[in-house]
Amino acid sequence: MSQQAQRRLAGKVFIVVGGTSGLGLSASRAVMREGGRVVVIGRDPAKMDALKDGLDDVLRGICGDARDSMTAERAVEMALATWNQVDGLYHVAGGSGRRWGDGPLDSITDEGWAQTLDWNLTSVFYSNRAVLRALKQAGKGGSIVNCGSVLGFSPSPTHFSTHTYAAAKAGIIGLTRACAAHYAQSNVRFNVLAPALVATPMSARAQESEVIQKFIQSKQPLDGGRMGVPEDLDGALIWLLSDESRYVTGQVISVDGGWTVTG
Repeated sequence: MSQQAQRRLAGKVFIVVGGTSGLGLSASRAVMREGGRVVVIGRDPAKMDALKDGLDDVLRGICGDARDSMTAERAVEMALATWNQVDGLYHVAGGSGRRWGDGPLDSITDEGWAQTLDWNLTSVFYSNRAVLRALKQAGKGGSIVNCGSVLGFSPSPTHFSTHTYAAAKAGIIGLTRACAAHYAQSNVRFNVLAPALVATPMSARAQESEVIQKFIQSKQPLDGGRMGVPEDLDGALIWLLSDESRYVTGQVISVDGGWTVTG
């Protein structure tokens, strides 16, 4: 058996939304290492060009905003035009809405609420809808994985009180589980990966805070009590995208260093 045939995603095509930095960048590379081909959606042309360099046979890129419904549609069209198939999706785009006015409920601005929901939940709706339609049209099933957060169900009131963000991540779980139930008969699986605090560009505030780093030592006690790194999620993601998880749908898998089981 060839090395390519042994790879868990060989012959499959996936769309990664938010795939040029942080969790998404690591995921895109992991999918390609496992033999998959990828259409990456990102906002930064320079990062996109750097990722695509030398990978023309396995990677295509779309520069666009995940909050625009046509961005995911364009990615699906590109996958079909290039490889004539789509097998699944990983949606990781999103982030903190503090810049717009997210925070504790009594201080959230109207803009903070609207912008944070658009970035973290509406964008998920757009990508899931676009890829699901392609999967149903093909009639072969597939795997959709959405990136949530432990803050969607395990709050941290002292250090991470962005309540719109928490609501959006909880909404991802509700949407994912409802879709998992409805589309199981079509053999399309929907699952959520829920990380705790991971060292990415989005978490710069937490990385620079000695107080939060001390908190993480006890809240995420695995492997010496550290922040996660993007690669910590890759194994679970590849499993969920692959046929190895063909009997798994509607699940929320926490990759959290122990966050949800500590006080």
